Amino acid sequence: MKTLTIVVPCYNEEEALPFFYKEIKKYIDDLPVKVELLFINDGSKDGTLEILRKFSKEKNVNYLSFSRNFGKEAAMYAGLKEATGDYVVFMDADLQDPPKLLKEMVETLEEGTYDSVATRRVTRKGEPPIRSFFSKLFYKLIAKFSNTDIVDGARDYRMMNRSMVDAVLSLTEYNRFSKGIFTWIGFETKWITYENLPRVAGKTKWSFYKLFKYAIEAFTSFSATPLVLSSLFGIIFCFIAFLMILVIIIRTLIFGDPTSGWPSLVCIIFLVSGVQLFCLGIMGQYLSKTYLETKKRPIYIVKERNKK
Repeated sequence: MKTLTIVVPCYNEEEALPFFYKEIKKYIDDLPVKVELLFINDGSKDGTLEILRKFSKEKNVNYLSFSRNFGKEAAMYAGLKEATGDYVVFMDADLQDPPKLLKEMVETLEEGTYDSVATRRVTRKGEPPIRSFFSKLFYKLIAKFSNTDIVDGARDYRMMNRSMVDAVLSLTEYNRFSKGIFTWIGFETKWITYENLPRVAGKTKWSFYKLFKYAIEAFTSFSATPLVLSSLFGIIFCFIAFLMILVIIIRTLIFGDPTSGWPSLVCIIFLVSGVQLFCLGIMGQYLSKTYLETKKRPIYIVKERNKK
């Protein structure tokens, strides 16, 4: 019998974990594989670790606990490294990833046609409208400007066979965007759609600011378009500046109209300075990623585990 490792990244999920554990146990026994639950405690500051210690007393339930919060991407990578199953699946502890899909996902991989089964939401019911708008905009932009085909509404809820897991682990970059990595490495993927589900308990840990940083991480990881845009801005503004110089010379020499108006001059200076800072910011993002990669720091540090 083949084995399945369910990787569950956790950050301050004290309220949701009991619901998740109770629900997932309803579906495990019906799966045609042997199941291992692997919880990754991403530096939680509530009682998450204590709950995981209790869970680990049962058979085939293990956990890792980081020394601090390294982020969900680090937790996912750690889960892949520690997973021993022939198949590996990511699930959130808030039950927004429906466990009832696990059986279909396993059966699909058992057929051998696909290397992974991924999920995507077809609705964003219950999500704030402004957040839904920017999410859709992000997927449209990254699909257009990157060399990866990231599906709108894609979730991290994805099951992979061992070949694909090994391929993902071969990419050891410090700055990680897993949705892009899953697409970049290739492999055959089947998509399953479902309607958005609310959190079973607790509050989301993804603020608008964190989502914005995540979007920037995605663009700078899989697209050089921002650098191209900054170069394009430079060319356009040089051209505009050249035209403005010609206009001023012509007005002064032919029509005797001297240059006037310091307010307009100040506005132009502010505009050009803003564009320069914007372009420097873009280059700074790429430079900072290079700086972090060259340090060769570990993606995560484990402080505690129940399994050697």
